[in-house]
Amino acid sequence: MDIRHLEAVAEIARRGSFTLAADTLHIAQPTLSKTIIQLEEELGVRLFSREGKRPRLTEAGEAVVRYGTPILAQMDALRRELTDLADLRQGTLRLGLPPMAGSNFFPGVVGEYRRLYPGIAIRLSEAGALSLDEDLRAGLLDVGVLQTPIDESFYNSFIVIDDRMKVVLPAGHRLAGETVLGLGELASEPFVLFRAEFTLHGKITAACEAAGFSPNIVAESSQWDFIVQMVGEGLGVALLPATICAQLPPARVRTVELAPPGLPWRLAMAWRKEGYVPLAAQAWIDLARNRFEGSRN
Repeated sequence: MDIRHLEAVAEIARRGSFTLAADTLHIAQPTLSKTIIQLEEELGVRLFSREGKRPRLTEAGEAVVRYGTPILAQMDALRRELTDLADLRQGTLRLGLPPMAGSNFFPGVVGEYRRLYPGIAIRLSEAGALSLDEDLRAGLLDVGVLQTPIDESFYNSFIVIDDRMKVVLPAGHRLAGETVLGLGELASEPFVLFRAEFTLHGKITAACEAAGFSPNIVAESSQWDFIVQMVGEGLGVALLPATICAQLPPARVRTVELAPPGLPWRLAMAWRKEGYVPLAAQAWIDLARNRFEGSRN
């Protein structure tokens, strides 16, 4: 058994198809089938049950995948590190950004990175901070933007955005003319929130509970602009960062400051302390650090 055998078994299991796996591995399907048959003969066990349309792992096949996955991950890390030795002329940056932060704060940094390192492919994942945290911990991302507080035992990090949340109300709302609102004054209002996989969902609900009530959530979304549209239609109220609120149309919505202690919105660039940091990711970290820390000085 060698690495190619492990890759073949893992890809068939992942794709659920010999044909799709062969396409991914850039080999002919009959060649892949023959490889698996030879491996099964060598090991003396069946790896796949071929009953029905989809090949299914047998117990032996599951064992091969279970033990083979970390080996393949190590080989992938080795290939990436060797590629990095080419002075960033090629490689991949696996970057995770929350949608709201990505569209409003990072286009300039991504553009500058692309101009400096045109040979680096940027594989961008847009998701809530909770999902990005899971992917960073699993090694699926090199670097990502997370909400604070950061697990300092696991991550290196630096602050990229230091903002605060404001209340977003329909333009004709009875509280739209206020200059400051306490969360408790919104206890009877319906709320429009980010979905549960976004850290802000948990932070806002926790802040409301600390103010003495559980928010009546009437709608959720992964897109801040859709949240604003729903507020503008009178579905409810929302909490969004002040930087975002400065862009909102006053004819549709009004924004009001939160009374102290308020609710901070701080984002940090984070990457794992343990393990190899690809040079493409280190270059991104350096560029982002210079851009964001320099803008606050």
